[in-house]
Amino acid sequence: MIPLKRRKVSQTVNQPNQTCKFPHVSIFILERKMGSTRRAFLTRLGRSKGFLITDTYSSSITHVVSENNTGDDVQTWIDNQTGQESSSSVHLLGIIWFTESMEAGQPVPVEDRHILKVNPKQNVNDNTMLIKSYACQRRTPLKHHNSLLTEALELLAENAEYSDNEGRSVAFRRAASVLKALPYRVQTMDQLKCLPCLGEHSQRVIKEILEDGTSSEVESTRHSEQFQAMKALTGIFGVGVKTADRWFREGLRSPSDLICTGQQLNRAQQAGLQFYDDLNKHVTKAEADMISEIVKEAVSAVLPGAEIQLMGGFRRGKEVGHDVDFLITHPEEGREEGLMPKIINWLEGRNLLLYQKWTRNSYLEKLDGPARPANNMDRFERCFSIFKLDRPAEATGSEGVRSSDQSEASSWRAVRVDLVVSPYSQFAFATLGWTGSKLFERELRRWAGQEKRMSLSSHALYDSNQRCYVRVQSEEEIFAYLGLEFIPPCERNA
Repeated sequence: MIPLKRRKVSQTVNQPNQTCKFPHVSIFILERKMGSTRRAFLTRLGRSKGFLITDTYSSSITHVVSENNTGDDVQTWIDNQTGQESSSSVHLLGIIWFTESMEAGQPVPVEDRHILKVNPKQNVNDNTMLIKSYACQRRTPLKHHNSLLTEALELLAENAEYSDNEGRSVAFRRAASVLKALPYRVQTMDQLKCLPCLGEHSQRVIKEILEDGTSSEVESTRHSEQFQAMKALTGIFGVGVKTADRWFREGLRSPSDLICTGQQLNRAQQAGLQFYDDLNKHVTKAEADMISEIVKEAVSAVLPGAEIQLMGGFRRGKEVGHDVDFLITHPEEGREEGLMPKIINWLEGRNLLLYQKWTRNSYLEKLDGPARPANNMDRFERCFSIFKLDRPAEATGSEGVRSSDQSEASSWRAVRVDLVVSPYSQFAFATLGWTGSKLFERELRRWAGQEKRMSLSSHALYDSNQRCYVRVQSEEEIFAYLGLEFIPPCERNA
């Protein structure tokens, strides 16, 4: 990739104060909900009148000025930046104090009407800890203490997805993610009072489970005809929510209904229906390792020196998954081009593919980088496939001999496998993007955009402040550029 020409960036915010007339007042202007342009204007205005305005928050700040935020919003932002509660000596002020001070040419006395009110925090269990609001700021292990609560919230999130209500689905998943990060089991509602991302709906569900052991809403959803039908229909490889919803409204409830009614299916859906039972069984880590050996053999046969990485949940330490993902690259930039068709030919020549769909790399940095919505699918060369995986001998009977009541196909099973090829210059971003979890990646992109004015994708990191792409060699460098503590894959299970 060729870096874009760096444009000259305005130094308005970073220029030093011309003359500081009031050194005892140190002001920090919060950009959140204000925007960088307005913040730059207010900073320039304040400094021209002799006010000490700093670019970053620190313990020396005496006045925090905000616009369109509540006191709780500002307090939470400060706590998240510092990792601890801010000092009570810091004034959290609305924009009116700042404008009045500008008109007066000096800091006006802080009055009650200037102050952003912060609701007092309740005394809670000693286990309560400060949980940061972005999932990418938290360590989330695979095993946690609140499975009963998180499984209920995730079921409601899944149902919201089936109803095409992305906002509600994300809200439930964020709530579940916070509970997964807690180092203790939630036993009372008091333990939730200081936690972010727990909306009223999520709290109602949690409260009912804590009091009654179950949630009526969750159980009625779980057993509803629509939820069960949508889960069954979207379980068909190649079927998305919109298609499944259309079929449901047409009266279809299960894969067998598709066969009975003779629905027109595309090639992926035909394969998904044919291998439905296998594809809806968990893939074990042992099976993923078997497929990994096959992929490594295929890649090394057609491109020696290429690197292969097992991705997704298995990279995060999961023992089972729904599919197996691989990321492939070569240290010599450009050697990876056209690699996928060769891999496919090698696999097909050994009768290892039941289905495959190959797409070319269509990513163009100058067009697709900062301009593309951050949540769009990446543009790597890839192959969505279904592998024919031989079962170990012990799974088919002694010495591989099948009993008479076993079908001919019982010596193998179908497994979904995604193969992705990345240029080496994008490999760190691709590794981060394809590791997951889905919510962790979503929160990383949200943090980059809202807190750092950067655009992050599985291809690149674009810095809107400097108007250039950031070049990195590792995931650790990406976290560092984003101002985040590095979180290893095993703790990204948000």
